[in-house]
Amino acid sequence: MKFIDEAIITVTSGKGGAGCVSFRRERFIERGGPDGGDGGDGGSVIFRTSSSKRTLFDLRRQKMIKASNGLPGQGNQRHGRNGDDRIVEVPPGTLITNAGTGELIADMTRADDEFKAARGGRGGKGNKHFATSTNRAPRFAQPGMPGMELKLKLELKLLADAGLIGLPNAGKSTLISAISSARPKIADYPFTTLTPSLGMVQPQFGEPFAVADIPGLIEGAHEGTGLGIQFLKHVERTGILVHIIDASMIDPLSPLEAFNLVNREISMYSPKLARKKQLVVLNKMDLTGTGHRADVFKQAYTEINSSSDFPNRLPPPSEIMTISAATGMGTKELVQKLAQIIAHNNQISNI
Repeated sequence: MKFIDEAIITVTSGKGGAGCVSFRRERFIERGGPDGGDGGDGGSVIFRTSSSKRTLFDLRRQKMIKASNGLPGQGNQRHGRNGDDRIVEVPPGTLITNAGTGELIADMTRADDEFKAARGGRGGKGNKHFATSTNRAPRFAQPGMPGMELKLKLELKLLADAGLIGLPNAGKSTLISAISSARPKIADYPFTTLTPSLGMVQPQFGEPFAVADIPGLIEGAHEGTGLGIQFLKHVERTGILVHIIDASMIDPLSPLEAFNLVNREISMYSPKLARKKQLVVLNKMDLTGTGHRADVFKQAYTEINSSSDFPNRLPPPSEIMTISAATGMGTKELVQKLAQIIAHNNQISNI
């Protein structure tokens, strides 16, 4: 199924049923009085997160969502039936905003979260409610209240413990396929991954965690170049960034060029995102000549790390990991390292 992360829909709740004007008429009972029943309430449109949902694909095809109306009241104090609510299932990580104003209405992050986007109209009261000592035969009842209509924008941001970032063709898709059951498209040319992928990783020790493969960023990504903004927004929800660098493409004269380019795009998109913890991973170490290039990178990184503007998010030089996602070299150690960092982050967040 194609990954769809945005949808604009119109939701309409049901209108309430009208109250009834009726009088009790039975043999041998004089002045039976009013007995009009109330109208039923209109159905509401309710969003609910479901772990079985992965995309907003269904909502892209269904532009209008409407709950049913309440039924009118009847005589003999018979109330109208309430309209059925319309339940709309969305994947965890869905943001709901007002399409007209851009105002954030709901942020649905946990499974089985519910949000009533459009409340159904209230049913009208029957004429029985309006009987008084001076007006024992009221000949009026309330009409049902109208429903609500809203135009909403739904936006999905992946929820993951770790997000793989880096330039195109750095080996992110190969890595996520090597450490999880995710199977993104893999090829030896840039931009093979056009949609984010999510995979569950089971470390040898510790709890399973989710990893998101974010498609490659390029220069100008913060302005939308190469679908950059669509990709960068998925990084916001990740607990830690795993910065994948193609060691075979490191220029000894400018070893930090790729590293700085990606970080520059991230910081220009969101200063908050720029402060997120990173783990630097040099990939494709099975290729000839990568050992020397990796050493040059580590030396340059050590120098910049001591005077970095982002000391809180850059790992120490000793934590730079070297792997080969294609051969599996170093991937087990990387998984275990991520498991330790994620477990530590979870402990801090639970304090």
